[in-house]
Amino acid sequence: MQVDGRDIALDKEGFLQSLDDWSEAVAAELARREGIELTAAHMEVILLLRRFYQTYQLSPAMRPLVKFVGQELGKEKGNSMYLLSLFPGSPAKLGSKFAGLPKPDNCL
Repeated sequence: MQVDGRDIALDKEGFLQSLDDWSEAVAAELARREGIELTAAHMEVILLLRRFYQTYQLSPAMRPLVKFVGQELGKEKGNSMYLLSLFPGSPAKLGSKFAGLPKPDNCL
C-alpha cells in the first residue's frame, strides 16, 4: 500500500507488518480500504488502542477493549454498541488494524 509516497507493507489480512509504519494517514487509508471514513470519534478509540498496546504489549480482545474505553471515555462510549457503530463487525479487529497493531489473538 502507498501512503504519502511511502510503501507500507501489509500482511495477507491487511494489518501493518511494522508498527513503526503507522500514522493517521495510514489509519485513514486502512479504513478507506474497509469502506470506512475515519472521524474524530474513530481516532479517539484508535489512539486509545495504541495506548493500550503500549501499556500491555498486546491488542485487546473485545471485552478488554470495551472495559478500557469505558474507563477512559465513560460508559456512553464504553459499550459494544458504540464500538460496533464505529467499527462494524469486529471492533477489536478493525480498531487494531486501523491503529497499526497486530490482530488480537482471539479474532478470526
